[in-house]
Amino acid sequence: MLGAIQLGVLAACVVVLVPMGMAGYHLSRNKMLFFSGALFITLAVGVHLTPYFPSVSDFVSTVSSVVVIDNRRSCISILHDVVWDVTHSPNFDPVNNNSVNYDKAWGWTSSSRVSACGFQKLGRSDVSDLLNGSWVVVAGDSQARFVALSLLNLILDSDGIESVKRDLFKRHSDYQIVVGEIGMRLDFIWAPYTTNLTDLVVGFKRNRNYPDVLVMGSGLWHMLHFTNASDYGASLRELRDSVVSLLPFSPELGMDGPVEGSVPVRSPHLFWIGIPTLINSMLNTEAKRERMTDTMRVLYDRELRKSKLLRQSGGPLLMLDIESLSWNCGVRCTVDGMHYDVPVYDAAVQIMLNALLIESHQKL
Repeated sequence: MLGAIQLGVLAACVVVLVPMGMAGYHLSRNKMLFFSGALFITLAVGVHLTPYFPSVSDFVSTVSSVVVIDNRRSCISILHDVVWDVTHSPNFDPVNNNSVNYDKAWGWTSSSRVSACGFQKLGRSDVSDLLNGSWVVVAGDSQARFVALSLLNLILDSDGIESVKRDLFKRHSDYQIVVGEIGMRLDFIWAPYTTNLTDLVVGFKRNRNYPDVLVMGSGLWHMLHFTNASDYGASLRELRDSVVSLLPFSPELGMDGPVEGSVPVRSPHLFWIGIPTLINSMLNTEAKRERMTDTMRVLYDRELRKSKLLRQSGGPLLMLDIESLSWNCGVRCTVDGMHYDVPVYDAAVQIMLNALLIESHQKL
């Protein structure tokens, strides 16, 4: 409710400006010019008086906040709007026509919506600034290893990345590196099943030690060794509950306060690595071709959506959609129908980094 002082000021404005307008209407021969001046004066007075009207100030601030949030959500939703250019490499060999015979390049579409968001491919300096002092955890199966490699490839020089490749791709092993120049630590955790990811999250909570960025993904091993979509869905729901317990706010209810049982810490940035497009005819074992079918892939996707693990279904994790990226790159971007060439994972990492920029309100 407005106080007496505010009402007095408002009444004074009415008393002064209304007669002025009436006089101007009858006396001015150029009514448009007069009322342009009157409008300017009114706006000027309004701007100076706005701080004295809390309800108006709050309304303006609220509208501005809503616009910013809507813009962020809109940009997040179109981060995967990319196009691919796959062409013959200079050393194209028609006899052994596989993925190494093709050069792959990608970029965001040129639509007005995408252009307005200002997405950009970040270089080493930009990524170093963005992740300076951060703890990044990438957990999952071989898809997660490729994501970790693409991220490190943006930070390390050529000599450093060769050493990383030898250690990072040791079969079924964890890996850790600290990039001293920027104080960034990256942990890769071998976690092929969703239950492994749940154990990892529970460990973070138990130790009260949380990464700044947590990138996770699973599904391929479960599809191959269990081939049970409903069981996969149950494990995803258990993971979601564990992740939500880490957060100071509820992603589903949109609450402005702590969730019961949560810890008072800043929320990590959370990402989910999606299952890639599976090209059944190219899979390299009979077991894979029998169990990792298009039908099973659809069932696993459905369970992921139903689990409410992902942001678009009310959950806490933002999807890195390897399926759409690999599908659009196509059959010329894979040698085994499951693992894709480096540019696919590079695109996923750039999408993740741009999401981090948006969510942390940063610009480069």
